[in-house]
Amino acid sequence: MDEKELIRRSQAGDGEAFGVLVERYKSKVFSLVYGFTRDRTAADDLAQEVFIKTYYSLPKFKSESGFGTWLYRIAVNHAKDYLRKNKGRQREVSLDDVGEQALTAENRSPEEKRLEEGRRRVIQDALARLPEKDRVILTLRDIEGISYDEISGILKLSPGTVDSRLHRARRKLREKLAGRLDWQGGDHGL
Repeated sequence: MDEKELIRRSQAGDGEAFGVLVERYKSKVFSLVYGFTRDRTAADDLAQEVFIKTYYSLPKFKSESGFGTWLYRIAVNHAKDYLRKNKGRQREVSLDDVGEQALTAENRSPEEKRLEEGRRRVIQDALARLPEKDRVILTLRDIEGISYDEISGILKLSPGTVDSRLHRARRKLREKLAGRLDWQGGDHGL
């Protein structure tokens, strides 16, 4: 069944049709909110909340933008609200995160593992110190790989504004990282 038909049926209250939409988008929504939170448990909860909000907002969806763009806008706004409400709280390390890092680092030497973890911490710290609008645009483009056109729709910005904001955000991140990655043992040419 095509997406437009699934949306039409979902708007009419068909839970199965909405379930198909959830299946199609759940990994992308999870990945997007995880990019903001870096916490699997919070990302799971947020992704579920995004789909609940989406379900109740479906009558307002007018198909002016693509469903995915509209859904990502809801996810970005929900993640930003979550981060504002939880600002200053210490992020707990999830056992899932530790296991994932252990698996991906399995075949590297202890020195390589230490350097990679140091680089990751430096980048995450620098990203966290950027203004919210810079973190959002970097997360959407450079972490999630979302296209400029989709970002334009998600953030309700012109493509030119997306390009200039992304350029400025990358420059700010490079400035925050200046000298720090070399010190941590890496040159990433950001």
